[in-house]
Amino acid sequence: MNITIIGVGYVGLVTGVCFAEMGHNVTCLDIDTQKIENLQNGILPIYEKGLQEMLVNNKKRLRFIADYDKALATTNACFICVPTPEQEDGSCDLQYVEMAAKSIAKSMTGDLIIINKSTSPVGTAAQIKSIIENELSTLCKNISFSVVSNPEFLKEGSAIEDCMKPDRIVIGVENTRARQVMKEIYASFNIKNNRMLFMDIASAELTKYASNAMLATRISFMNEMANLCEKVNANINDIRLGIGSDQRIGPDFLYAGMGFGGSCFPKDVSALIAFATQNKIEMPILSGALETNAKQKKIMGTKVKKYFESSFENRIKIAIWGLSFKPETDDIREAPSLVLIKDLLDDPKFELSLYDPIAMSHVKRQVQHEKVIYCSSEYEAAQGAHAIILVTDWKQFRFADMKKILQSMQGKVFFDGRNQYSACEMEKIGFTYFGIGLQNKKNPTQILQSLKEHSNARVKK
Repeated sequence: MNITIIGVGYVGLVTGVCFAEMGHNVTCLDIDTQKIENLQNGILPIYEKGLQEMLVNNKKRLRFIADYDKALATTNACFICVPTPEQEDGSCDLQYVEMAAKSIAKSMTGDLIIINKSTSPVGTAAQIKSIIENELSTLCKNISFSVVSNPEFLKEGSAIEDCMKPDRIVIGVENTRARQVMKEIYASFNIKNNRMLFMDIASAELTKYASNAMLATRISFMNEMANLCEKVNANINDIRLGIGSDQRIGPDFLYAGMGFGGSCFPKDVSALIAFATQNKIEMPILSGALETNAKQKKIMGTKVKKYFESSFENRIKIAIWGLSFKPETDDIREAPSLVLIKDLLDDPKFELSLYDPIAMSHVKRQVQHEKVIYCSSEYEAAQGAHAIILVTDWKQFRFADMKKILQSMQGKVFFDGRNQYSACEMEKIGFTYFGIGLQNKKNPTQILQSLKEHSNARVKK
């Protein structure tokens, strides 16, 4: 089938390349001529593991152009994969979706299935349909078309796997013709198992928001539990195993850390709250999840400052390992690292050495400071440091020679923002180790005394 993808950002490019891999002829369209020129020369605008190789392997079935007329001349289906950024009030900005709809109407020449893959609120498909109908009427074109909602569920760092082997393909349709075309498009993805979930358009549009909101809420809940664990000398890792073994809950997205970031969770939860508010529905749980997440991003900065508050050092060097919001991506949008960097730089005694395997160039464009050094490896960043903070759990950090690293440091403190390491093993090596929601084995008596005092206070009342 001939497919056009509008927008060569993260979702559009990955989707287009994967469709080509499955045998479709794909035209990737974007009005950014520089992006298109780069892609024609094999230069990707994003990093995603395996994407470069797949693009090269499918270049005969892929073309990149910036012309709507050429892109839609022979296409059977057109996917809208443009950005839907967050507005000041948290709501979803649909200007790029609207622009794409108008451009489609002006250039379409025959019957067309138009699929919206951009994350957008209930009513967007209807809005696309209305825009195209109005444009076609103005242009005196008599062309039939259908609008479909097909939200994406791609995780940065594993997007190709998610696209090629989806656990579900959510499709909102309004007629049998559109349903049949979507079956044809995804036929090669469903050879072993039928993963297609057909539903009404409004439900499909809302499913994406509900999914991300649920996951974001789980993360914030575990971070709240982790903070409680530190107060009462419990271990969040044991609790994670205890509740994750419950089949009703499951083990995924139960890891405590420094808060969620990226382009999806913060934006989508805010958009869902704003959309609900517009419909006079309150969502205090989701509002709380965002509030908790904002606080959690500042937890590590607070720990580091408290640890060094009585230090007599004039300049304390802190090494930060990992800058992207998660491993296997160069995305730093809403990354906890940016909050941590700002918090530490606000204190004049801290200087920072930063390292990330992929995301360094993006951070350099945002953070230029006399007390910041960008390093070529985790080893260089740790050299002469008083403390290390693990922010992003890249695999290569797991296998670093920690004994060698400790020998190169001025101090011996390790703050683990992802609970990646074993506290026991790190302390054997010689580190003073702090995680998120882990037991304070050095001073349990003080914690027990605090609990007794609280209990006595209640009895007196």
